[in-house]
Order: sequence, then C-alpha cells, then structure tokens
Amino acid sequence: MDEPRRTAPLAELLPPMTEQEAAVEANRCLYCYDAPCLQACPTHIDIPTFIRKIATGNLRGSARTILESNFLGGTCARVCPVEELCEGACVLGKDHTPIQIGRLQRHAVDHVWQRDIEIFRKGEPTGRSVAVVGSGPAGISCAGELAKLGHDVTLYEKRELGGGLSTYGIIVLREPVEVAQRELRSLTRLGVEVRTNTEIRTRPDLQALLARHDAVFLAVGLGAVPAMGLVGEEHVTDGLSFIEASKLDPDHLHVGREVLVIGAGNTAVDAATIARRGADVTMVYRRGEDQMTAYRHEYEFALLEGIRYRFHTQPIRVLSEHGRVTGLECLRVELGGLDASGRPTPILVAGSEFVLPCDQVITAVGQEKPALAVELGLETEKGYIRVDDDLRTSAERVWAGGDCVRVRGSASTVMAVQDGKLAARAIHADLTANAPTTTITVTPSVTGEVNHG
Repeated sequence: MDEPRRTAPLAELLPPMTEQEAAVEANRCLYCYDAPCLQACPTHIDIPTFIRKIATGNLRGSARTILESNFLGGTCARVCPVEELCEGACVLGKDHTPIQIGRLQRHAVDHVWQRDIEIFRKGEPTGRSVAVVGSGPAGISCAGELAKLGHDVTLYEKRELGGGLSTYGIIVLREPVEVAQRELRSLTRLGVEVRTNTEIRTRPDLQALLARHDAVFLAVGLGAVPAMGLVGEEHVTDGLSFIEASKLDPDHLHVGREVLVIGAGNTAVDAATIARRGADVTMVYRRGEDQMTAYRHEYEFALLEGIRYRFHTQPIRVLSEHGRVTGLECLRVELGGLDASGRPTPILVAGSEFVLPCDQVITAVGQEKPALAVELGLETEKGYIRVDDDLRTSAERVWAGGDCVRVRGSASTVMAVQDGKLAARAIHADLTANAPTTTITVTPSVTGEVNHG
C-alpha cells in the first residue's frame, strides 16, 4: 500500500499584522457616522470604535469592543466572508481599497489572547442552570453570554474536542484548531463546564437535561453528508472528513495526484484548496458558474490557486481498478426551468458519457437536515428545527440556533454566533422574568456592571 501523499505545510494564508501595519491600516479608516460596515455585520460589532482604539494603541479596549458583541471574535476575524459583509460595505471600497477589517479584528483579539488577558468574568450568580448542546459557534456564543450574565452553564459536546466546525471543518489555511480551543478555554474561565464525548440522541436524553437544568439550548448543526448514489461511491472521499484529517492528522493525509472535487459550495472550495497543496485539482459541478453556492470571492480565490472548473457535468460512476480510483464517468448537463431552489434544473444529456481521469474523488455536496430534531420530538420546518423569533422551539424550555434552524438565509459562523446571542437574551429574560431588578442584556462589562447601549 502506498504511503499517504503529503501536502505542502498547512498554515494560515494571511500572516498576522505587525503593530506598524495595524496602526497604518487603522488610520486609513474614516470612522463613518452610521457606518455601513457596522450595519453589515450580523453581530453588530462597533467596527469604527474598535478600529479607532487600535489607532490609539488601545488594543485591549479594541478587543473588548469586539468580544462584547461577538464572543467568537477571533474565529470570525478569520472565517467571516468579510468581502460580502463589513469590508464589502466599506465606503473606501468604491474608489480605493476597503479597510482590512477582518485582519484588524484578528490583530486586536490575538493581542489579548497571546497575553492571556481575559476580558470578561462570570456575572453575579442567578441560581439558574442552562444546558447547551453542541459546542460549535452558536453553542459557544450562547454559553459565553449566559455565563457573563451569571447563569451556571454546562456545554455538552459529542466529540472529543469542542468547537464544532471551527475545530473540525474549517481548513487550517483560514483557522487553525488552536483558535477554536482558545475560545473554549475562555468559556471554562467563565465557569462553563464542558463535557465532551457526551451525546444527546433521544427524547429521554432531552428530558433528562430538562430535569437537571432550567433551560436547554440546542446547537446541534446539520446531519451527515448525503450519499450521491454514484456507482462505485465506496471509493469516494468525504470532503468534511478530508478537511478534518488535514487539521488533526496532516502528516497522514492522503492526497492523489489528479483530484476531482464534486460540488461548488464553500466546503468544496476548501477541500479543493487543501488538495491543491499536493495535486492538480478540478472541481466538477452540474450547473454553471452563475449557480455556484460558493461566495464569488471564494470562486476567484480557487482560480488564483490554479484550481480548474468543469461545469455542466454530472458524475454517474467512479471507475476503479483493484481498489484504486482511475476516473470519474460523467454526463453532460443542459439547464432547464427553475427548480424549488430557484436555480435552473439540471437535465442529463443522454448518450453524452465521458470520463475524467483522476486518482481521487472528493465529494462536498452539503449535509442532510438535522435528523436529531425528529428524535427529540421537536416540530420542524422543511427539515430544520422550527423556532420562533426568540429561537424558542416547540418544546417547553428548549431553544435552538445555528445551522440546525437555518431554514432561511445562509448558514455561516457569524450567523450562528448571532443566534447564540439572541437565544441567550431570550433565555435570560425567561429565567429572570420574576426578578424585577434584573436588567436584560447580553453585554455585561468586565467589572460586572451592565451596559445599556
């Protein structure tokens, strides 16, 4: 058996800013009144304020401004689609270069992390207890906000490491594992108990949590990667597993010489980017460039990486000899009328079979809806957990957020973080409804006082 083919060393694509670089970039900011970048941020970070604090050398204050609005400021600084959000809204982007908001945010948050500075402490105890199921961005965000408000929080995670996709599913080129683990450590320093290797699978499991806690927040993400129904699919590499291996065991990551990646979303681009470190890579997609679900800047990034695209192509069979992949048989596709997703329907062209030679096939075609919702007896909407405007589910004292409720809008880390904040606010309001002196907020200051802004 051949040794796994190793990729080039994996590290963050963008280096950290130096103090000089950060100061120069921060001083480019116009500090707009009613800044469009702030409006474009789903977590409503006060971007002009945190940048101004960098410009004046107040990095701790800058980090606090960020983290008060977004407990996962370090992760989001790296993985947010800033080109589509804050930087895309920057007024300097029209005629000049937009402010590098993401890199400045990373500079400020990393400053306090590297010096082991904790911005927050646990609030005055409320005597109430909350269970958070799932330690991805929504779960960490909710747990952090609740702990800051003084609630006892236990975070339940089914895997060995916490962090969800930040740990397992975001490529090292964007976010190293250590970033997610630092955010988890910030939780434990707020008194949050993290229980890994603990899975909630059934309705009795949920009832047991409700018997031990006053409220439950579900941040369980999505389900398994669906099978594509290809002949020879047993020879296919799952994209999420491929990315996970690249993060946790890169020395043993197998990468072929000619790799095909099926799919055209952000995960597919990530898998192709990793494979490109050791192979020639082509992405195979049944629709066209305009129908890709990946962000436009991700598509262009892949092109710059030397990744090729094969559009209007439907895989039907993985070819192999003696257990080794030799090619991918495909059909040509024509596009018809719009389907339920609002995109053109792929129509296979009979008799158009052709073979793309390769020695590895990776699939990244999304994930199934959260099957756990049915097991827990929760109402669903289009397969996702149904929630109201306060993220309350159909079960009493149970809230949910993140990808598992994302029936509308795009699933992303920053949207999950905001869900965690909103759920924490709603849970806090519910648990303290009979305490008239309690002020409902999600941003207590470092001194334990309450911010009303």
